[in-house]
Amino acid sequence: MADFEVVRRTVIAAEPARIHGLIDDFHHWTQWSPWEDVDPELNRRYAGPDSGTGAAYSWSGNRKAGSGTMTITASAAHEIDVRVEFRKPIAATNDVRFVLAPVPGGTEVSWRMTGKRTGFLGLLGRVLPMDNFIGKDFEKGLARLKAAAEQPA
Repeated sequence: MADFEVVRRTVIAAEPARIHGLIDDFHHWTQWSPWEDVDPELNRRYAGPDSGTGAAYSWSGNRKAGSGTMTITASAAHEIDVRVEFRKPIAATNDVRFVLAPVPGGTEVSWRMTGKRTGFLGLLGRVLPMDNFIGKDFEKGLARLKAAAEQPA
């Protein structure tokens, strides 16, 4: 089993509270998630509170979208933790952390995923590092999050 970490950052010209609201409520992920256009007929289900700790989102879609569940495990003003459980196409459980840090010109948003590569992911990781596998998706998502957060409220 190999540990992995993928991190991407960007600065968004918006207050942390505005960005926090877009991340902390899965209903808003349709505005910025890098995977929203993978399956136009994606089946989404929400459970628990609308936002914050305990909020959950499940998806099921085509081969590219796969299926899984995300649950917010902790939510504070400048940090949101999410447990991601993929069922298809490859079973895996990873931890995600969003950190919002005020900086000149706005808020630096860091999106970090950590986990263990086991089974097929362990084999794939020998050829294709997880950073290459998911890093571009994080960059696309952060660009979309920036566009959504910088829109007039």
